Amino acid sequence: MHDAAPAPLSPPPEPASGAISLFLDFDGTLVEIAERPDAIVVDDRLRDLVRRLAERLDGRLAVVSGRTAGEIVAFLHAADCQPPFAIAGSHGLELRWTDGRSESPARPEALGAVLDGFAALARSHPGVVVEEKPFGAALHYRGAPDAGPECDALAQAMAQAHGLSLQRGKMVCEVRLPGADKGDAVRRFMADRAMAGTTPIFLGDDVTDEAGFVAAAALGGWGVQVGATPITAAHYRLADVTAVHRWLGRIAGESA
Repeated sequence: MHDAAPAPLSPPPEPASGAISLFLDFDGTLVEIAERPDAIVVDDRLRDLVRRLAERLDGRLAVVSGRTAGEIVAFLHAADCQPPFAIAGSHGLELRWTDGRSESPARPEALGAVLDGFAALARSHPGVVVEEKPFGAALHYRGAPDAGPECDALAQAMAQAHGLSLQRGKMVCEVRLPGADKGDAVRRFMADRAMAGTTPIFLGDDVTDEAGFVAAAALGGWGVQVGATPITAAHYRLADVTAVHRWLGRIAGESA
């Protein structure tokens, strides 16, 4: 006898903006995933949506991404002033608050060796892309799917050899400094006076967002799965990036 399949997740309700804090993944949630990390498209409409969300929520908005905090600022905030939203970059290793406070660890000394190993693999597998980060390195194999097992095996070996963490995602494996995840970022931001006492809502599309969903639920909130990836801790689902923009737009005050 087989267990019944879980019921499909329904779309999320539209919450009262005055009672929530929003945590948003970036790639696959706010923007469509591209074959290369530098090939994503961020238009002015998305920047304006994020700005209006931050205004509507009085700053209780955070972008929580595997990308660096600097990249998120460059993509979503064209102005020279402090962004009106918080940022957790590098899977929660980098934290930036809306009042200008920031935290980040030291760069791992072993990262050079990891990058050298990744570059050697990429040279022998056209389509594999190496992404250097402040606290890690990633192998993207969306352009060479057959190289996935070899990329994963190398990343796992590098992580074990150098005391680093292995983070898997959609067609990517990353070796990075251990010590934080997206759930830790949610907990840190929710402990701050600006978000304390509100309901956290986390939107994400990948297994890397699972920790964020778990943290949001533990703090009385819920998670929203974007797309079809079976993420167990999410309470609701939105079909794609377009549906995310539409749902966020209603919170920001757009008419249906």
